[in-house]
Amino acid sequence: MLYKFKSRSTADLILLEPHGRRLLQIIGKETGRAGIVTVAQIPAAVAALEAAVLDEERRAAAAQAQAKEAHTNAQADDAAEEGPQGDSDVVSLRQRAAPFIDMLRRSAQGGDDVVWGT
Repeated sequence: MLYKFKSRSTADLILLEPHGRRLLQIIGKETGRAGIVTVAQIPAAVAALEAAVLDEERRAAAAQAQAKEAHTNAQADDAAEEGPQGDSDVVSLRQRAAPFIDMLRRSAQGGDDVVWGT
């Protein structure tokens, strides 16, 4: 299933269901088949998304620091010999939310609501 977000101020934004659902949950919207973010709701939605992005980044940095402390030098040497490790294939919330935040901001500037359907 896909979420298709629309606004008169921007091009359509299409997200896979899990990603669209997560963004809608962050802004406090029901994740049903259709909905609306009104112009009046956009500032709170953008603030919620930005706060969630910062929270995720803080948690990731704390987890990385904790993991770094837990490794011994020998384990770090073994990992270096095996090649680069990590979450390079993971798409962060910042990357997922950026197009939606842009859509919300441009819609607010244009005085247009954002609607979605599946």
